[in-house]
Amino acid sequence: MTLEEIIVVSVRLLGSLPVLKYAFLGSVFAVLIDLSDLFIIGNLDLGGVRNYQEFDKVLDLVYMGTFLLVSLRWERKEKLISIFLFAYRLIGLILFEFTSERYLLLLFPNVFEFWVIGITFLKFRKKHKIIPDSSLIKVFLGSFILKLIQEWILHWNKFLDNYAMGDILSVLKDLL
Repeated sequence: MTLEEIIVVSVRLLGSLPVLKYAFLGSVFAVLIDLSDLFIIGNLDLGGVRNYQEFDKVLDLVYMGTFLLVSLRWERKEKLISIFLFAYRLIGLILFEFTSERYLLLLFPNVFEFWVIGITFLKFRKKHKIIPDSSLIKVFLGSFILKLIQEWILHWNKFLDNYAMGDILSVLKDLL
């Protein structure tokens, strides 16, 4: 393992821990930390990261694991949906690991990630009140649509594959 990979692994592991204490804010933080490896890799030259897509997907299991632990404390419906979404994504990740076919990440989107953020937001806002079924449906549909768009951009269209993070920030800066 290169020094660069060790740094990325350390940052991603530590960035997942706040989820266990502060579910909503920690989950948002963990997702932002998930993106940090692009900055780290783009700004360090300490041996590189071999096969970034596979490396990233394995590291995703760290924050997803903390998300799952948090969701296991929820009400029955929320918990069962979380377990299903986690298992569904895990199947996709396993298939991806064996085939390296990125379209599988579109077929098995990480709806679990946005679902957990959505539910933790509702729980944070409503302070332990029961979440109505209508809100669960809205969170699920919103999570599904947003994640499909993200997965399509990243893994089907491969829009960001030809850019370094600095390039993307420059383009965004020029647009603003």
